[in-house]
Amino acid sequence: MAKPVIMAVDDDASVLSAITRDLRRRYGENYRIIRADSGQAALEAVRELKHRNEAIALFLVDQRMPQLNGVQFLTEALPFYPNAKRALLTAYADTDAAIQAINTASIHHYLLKPWDPPEEKLYPVLDDLLDDWLAGYRPPFEGLRIVGHRWSPETHELKDFLARNHVPYQYLDVELKSETHELLQQLQLTAAKLPLLLYPDGEVGQAPSVAQVAEKIGLKTRAEQTFYDLAIVGGGPAGLAAAVYAASEGLRTVMIERQAPGGQAGTSSKIENYLGFPSGISGSELARRAVDQAKRFGVEILAPQEVIGLEVKDPYRILKLKDGSEVTCYALVVSVGLTYRKLNADGIDRLNGAGVYYGASNTEAVSCKDQPVFIIGAGNSAGQAAMYLAEFASEVILLVRGNSLEAKMSQYLVDRIHNTPNIQVWLETEIAAVGGNDHLETVTVSHLDSGEQTTHPASGLFIFIGAQPCTDWLNYAVEMDSKGFLLTGAQLIRGGKLPKGWTLERAPYLLETSVPGIFAVGDVRAESVKRVASAVGEGSIAVQLIHQYLTEVR
Repeated sequence: MAKPVIMAVDDDASVLSAITRDLRRRYGENYRIIRADSGQAALEAVRELKHRNEAIALFLVDQRMPQLNGVQFLTEALPFYPNAKRALLTAYADTDAAIQAINTASIHHYLLKPWDPPEEKLYPVLDDLLDDWLAGYRPPFEGLRIVGHRWSPETHELKDFLARNHVPYQYLDVELKSETHELLQQLQLTAAKLPLLLYPDGEVGQAPSVAQVAEKIGLKTRAEQTFYDLAIVGGGPAGLAAAVYAASEGLRTVMIERQAPGGQAGTSSKIENYLGFPSGISGSELARRAVDQAKRFGVEILAPQEVIGLEVKDPYRILKLKDGSEVTCYALVVSVGLTYRKLNADGIDRLNGAGVYYGASNTEAVSCKDQPVFIIGAGNSAGQAAMYLAEFASEVILLVRGNSLEAKMSQYLVDRIHNTPNIQVWLETEIAAVGGNDHLETVTVSHLDSGEQTTHPASGLFIFIGAQPCTDWLNYAVEMDSKGFLLTGAQLIRGGKLPKGWTLERAPYLLETSVPGIFAVGDVRAESVKRVASAVGEGSIAVQLIHQYLTEVR
């Protein structure tokens, strides 16, 4: 944590050196001592410190300075740091002006030159001022700060990206916090191009792209090597499990994830049926632990980075990345998981990211406080989101197209939902339309049993419907079913015949696709069990099969 600042300002070089020396001797351990040789230079330093969100505890300023005297400087610095203590250094002849400044310019104290010995004439006064400042001091947030407004899709994307990558940030809403407007004025910024991203070093990003942010904050998007024993595409539970087991067993392993490690499971507010966590664990925390474990074994994790193509040149598998680079490997694990299918209803696309969200979007939960929200879906992800949002929203309405919640959702979640007073379950319903100008205001619900449509106020709509596999980049290089899920193992044997183009005498391994050395695990695999535990199991099993494959090609 950065130390609070004590700023000394004097245009006399010898006086400035002396006061800086005395301040460092007494306060250097707990404060950062900054010096400026003019009021204008000091004001520029104040603006820079405000950009960096650093705290100033005390100004100690000479009164007699050209262009901008001490009182004038402190008056201009006041809006930036209203809680900082302000003291003037004055000659005897200026005492009347100093006393007047206490009343007119919010000066806390004045000190006469010379102040020797400082133990008697300087430190007691400053000790009192600093003790008083510390009593009300709250350390400023030191990470990234996002300035945006709630209904901006770009702001939502940025918040979601940072949250899923476990990057701490502070969100400042221009509509809800008046101090945000004051901050923009002080930093001479405008809200014309939101969101703004304020970095700790003082740099400001105006509506930055995810790729720009990733590069700036040091997320790894380029591989250190060009060749690996194993490449894993997709960083959900299955991919992370494969990465941990592969690297721990000596394989040079790279994992490539287009958004953030954790996949859909990483957005779950709480997973309560995963073995070993009797009180449950959030998807974000589970992902963070898995990432730490993978890195400890030496896995390279590229995120955010997207694979856009695959080339097979036996015995190599070559991945084409979005940034134009390539990664070559012997074996490939495809664990890209699923993406939620788009809802076909009037107004959905127009309000996407402005009240309409696909997935849990935990970053928006607090914004729904004391307001009604709707959730579409009947699986565990929808149930977990309902339980989480119920902690904030006044009412959570879960819309289920079928006639039973139990058909697709775990019983423990069904029971909890029925026992939560502010959650309602509307069966045999679907969304017909959403309404609102620049953000979601209403949802129109179709009641399938009666054909009636009703319109209700809503501040959020969270969609968890029919997921589809993210396999377009494979361009049918491996066999898939009609929905794009990857076929593996015995699924590829038809009429006792091996898949077309199969180059080995043996049959495909349990999790192997129609191309030797390419394995599919987790939700992307046809007929897989859509549970975190089964995904982790498949990821770990795949590594044993990969070892067997590598003995054939190396």
